[in-house]
Amino acid sequence: MSRFSYTSRPGALLHTMILVPESLLKKRKSQEKARAERSAATEKKKAANKEKRKVVFQRAEKYVKEYRDAEREKIRLARVAKKDDSAYIPAESKLIFVVRIKGINKMPPKPRKTLQLLRLLQINNGVFIRVTKATTEMLKIVEPWIAYGYPNLKSIKELVYKRGYGKIDKQRVALTDNSIIEENLGKYGMVCMEDLIHEIYTVGPNFKQASNFLWPFKLSNPTGGFRPRKFKHFIEGGDLGNREEAINGLIRQMN
Repeated sequence: MSRFSYTSRPGALLHTMILVPESLLKKRKSQEKARAERSAATEKKKAANKEKRKVVFQRAEKYVKEYRDAEREKIRLARVAKKDDSAYIPAESKLIFVVRIKGINKMPPKPRKTLQLLRLLQINNGVFIRVTKATTEMLKIVEPWIAYGYPNLKSIKELVYKRGYGKIDKQRVALTDNSIIEENLGKYGMVCMEDLIHEIYTVGPNFKQASNFLWPFKLSNPTGGFRPRKFKHFIEGGDLGNREEAINGLIRQMN
């Protein structure tokens, strides 16, 4: 049977009927359905991302207020102490930042193993550590190879934002997106960079998970170099050992 029917008049086309194969119709319907599903998924993702950005912004605002209030309270307590002719003694820091500044030459097995446990495998590696009796003893063992002290919020933020990498499936992955934090630390209530920073700074209940997620920081040699007596203790004019709040100056130089 012909696809076309003609009138008796030569050259006049009366009716044209094109038969569309059923398989092609099904394919078109399938493509239309897929397009609709993709469009719906895109809209859903946009809405979810908008809600996530809102949550991140709210959390960041909450943390800023928390940090500001804590700082104001310190100032208030210091003023009260001064008024009463007494000294204000801040609470002992629960957080330490440790950076390795010396190699393995002539290193005994015990400090070598301790540095491995602290994840300080290379010179200029840095890590956050919770202050406990056990970690304090470990720091004493490796003190001739490290510099450490009490990092402030500014130092923590600068380290995480500039040098922050996560440990994901044993791989070193740059922290370029909040989704990386959410995928790996979401079950601990951390969904963005500010959550991670807050957990480290406050030494929160999930500090271990947060600090272990962070790959040891790879820092640069300090601007202007180390002191001439680098391998002397800090209080002797060198760079080794506990420098308390002065660690923040070293972090600036090495970050």
